[in-house]
Amino acid sequence: MEVGSWKGSGLPSRPPQLPSLVTGPSLDTARAHMLALGPQRLLAQDEEGDTFLHLFAARGLRWAAYAAAEVLQKYRHLDIREHKGKTPLLVAAAANQPLIVEDLLNLGAEPNATDHQGRSVLHVAATYGLPGVLSAVINSGVRVDLEARDFEGLTPLHTAILALNVAMVSPDPCPRVLSIQARDRLSCVQMLLHMGADHTSQEIKSNKTVLHLAVQAANTILVQLLLELPQGDLRAFVNMKAHGNTALHMAAALPPGPHQEAIVRHLLAAGADPALRNLENEQPIHLLRPGPGPEGLRQLLKRSRVAPQGLSS
Repeated sequence: MEVGSWKGSGLPSRPPQLPSLVTGPSLDTARAHMLALGPQRLLAQDEEGDTFLHLFAARGLRWAAYAAAEVLQKYRHLDIREHKGKTPLLVAAAANQPLIVEDLLNLGAEPNATDHQGRSVLHVAATYGLPGVLSAVINSGVRVDLEARDFEGLTPLHTAILALNVAMVSPDPCPRVLSIQARDRLSCVQMLLHMGADHTSQEIKSNKTVLHLAVQAANTILVQLLLELPQGDLRAFVNMKAHGNTALHMAAALPPGPHQEAIVRHLLAAGADPALRNLENEQPIHLLRPGPGPEGLRQLLKRSRVAPQGLSS
């Protein structure tokens, strides 16, 4: 049989059952078991498109996955997809199996493969807050597209920010009180930034940057993190607009309270321009809610309302 020429001859009537012999303690044992199974069974897909490799990856059977992947690599089917478009790499990522992710990448799995929602391995790690998966990608040394967009127009960094916001419904200025889930998702944000993700990129639907997304969720910790990034032009970043609104506009529209005040002060310190106007010709001060709550911010914005040269819209 010529390498790369095999194609499955029909689907099994039900998902393949994992043979008990595949859970061996070593790679050599697993290779012997894969040899016993044969390429036809390893390459066959069930009615949901799963191969044995998909199932091994999902269940964290590292040596079985590695040995099966070697066979699929030989027949150029290492990126075979199941019914939702997931390759074995994407299945391993979603199952939070960093060792298998790294193994598959080292064996030549396509690092930028996407599922039917346009999500790459980075999107999957960002969505579920899986820093171990991101570490596996980094350790593999493969080149990945940090700016790839899913079908919602989101990069992995946008996805990580949104996932973190969900985990921090009531963010506290003190990171020590974050839940494990929030800490993991924050780690993913930090790792993507360290890998070189572009914090100035704007998501497609509303042109929001990650700073807009953080401010909109009143995520004080994240706002502070983004404003402390080493960057060439902090003032330009802070004053980027999303459909006319700067991050300061969004901060002014937040419910009054300590998070709003902290965010407004952080933005102003970073060079946010309170004189800029949105598409409705409103300055941030016009978006403060009525009542005594935001009076201190109202006075602060009035004192600061002198647009730096070249930044007014």
